[in-house]
Amino acid sequence: MAIEAFDVVDLIHSKRDRGVLSTAQISWLVDAYTRGYVADEQMAAMAMAIFLNGMERREIRDLTLAMIASGETMNFSGLPKKTTDKHSTGGVGDKITLPLAPLVACFGVAVPQLSGRGLGHTGGTLDKLESIPGWQANISGERMRQILDDVGAVVCAAGSGLAPADGKLYALRDITGTVESIPLIASSIMSKKIAEGTSALVLDVKFGSGAFLKDIAQSRELAQTMVALGEDAGVATSALLTNMNVPLGLAIGNANEVRESVEVLAGGGPSDIIALTVALAREMLRHAGQPDADVEAALTDGRAMDCWNRMIRAQGGDPSAALPVARETHVVTAPRDGVLVEQLALPFGIAAWRLGAGRARKQDPVQHAAGIDLHAKPGDRVTAGQPLFTLSADEPERFARALEALEGAYRIGEAGDEVLTGGPLIAERIGA
Repeated sequence: MAIEAFDVVDLIHSKRDRGVLSTAQISWLVDAYTRGYVADEQMAAMAMAIFLNGMERREIRDLTLAMIASGETMNFSGLPKKTTDKHSTGGVGDKITLPLAPLVACFGVAVPQLSGRGLGHTGGTLDKLESIPGWQANISGERMRQILDDVGAVVCAAGSGLAPADGKLYALRDITGTVESIPLIASSIMSKKIAEGTSALVLDVKFGSGAFLKDIAQSRELAQTMVALGEDAGVATSALLTNMNVPLGLAIGNANEVRESVEVLAGGGPSDIIALTVALAREMLRHAGQPDADVEAALTDGRAMDCWNRMIRAQGGDPSAALPVARETHVVTAPRDGVLVEQLALPFGIAAWRLGAGRARKQDPVQHAAGIDLHAKPGDRVTAGQPLFTLSADEPERFARALEALEGAYRIGEAGDEVLTGGPLIAERIGA
């Protein structure tokens, strides 16, 4: 069926003047942009108009469906297992996908986790897993189904055929100051997740210093918008609003986050990583019809670790191989006795990026051994000379700029001072 044609300048004028675009107008705009008929500068103007004036719920739904229609969709209905996926809006030390996917899969549920790479201060799941010798992010759709049937969990790169309109628009938003727009964020995330074909989706929507959206009210609006988009598309969807004021866990980087994830799968690891992994696993398994699954037991009895090892081997990795270690380290110690009362996520994420753990452009390589290991978290007592954190990099000249980013990012107070964490780890649950 032919899509009705419009004048793109008229559509830009309409949204600029706080107008509402019709379903037909949005379908044409996305299709024409994907085909190259609408130029980047015109779509940049539209993105800025949306950024400034927003969109109604119906417009956001139409934008999401149009981006899905721009490419291929996946279908896992033939699998003899229920499918459920998780998406995080990203943060500092957020390695939750690594222990979560095998944990959920060991209950007989398929987890088709299409993941991305890091950009700026937020880490990428694929970058972390590529620290493991031999592990491959790119696998065919046929191989993905085989692994889901056999192992139950796949973490891999999304093919370029899924929602290609979003790929073009995302790259444009990144260079035009239009990233932090709830309609554009929600449609971007949900177009890929709905095209992925999972029957259920759990969203980890973060707020705070190290989050995409700092303000909890904005994060709540984003979560509500994405849950509605999922439900409208027939995907059972819920969201947890989670705190990203403080780095998650003790490791920030790539190889060191894999090490920490393996600790969790072995029944140990930091309490915040365990708590969030367990909460998200329960939510995913609830959607899969297993609300009473004992996820803590699967972490301690070896089932989740067994699934991790099989998952890594299925994509060419060696789970027993040594992970990369940086050539240089720099330890920062406590200047005096006291209590660590503040540790801001964003500066630590920027510091890890400057050490080589992240990238400024999508094509940049990452240094898998670079990063930061924290030795104390807010609320911990420290003594003068005690290590607070260790910076790791292959080039020692990176330490100075990383330390600049960390000026004022942490504070030692007295016993009885308020510990600033920005609230509980999990603030709210949204959805049915």
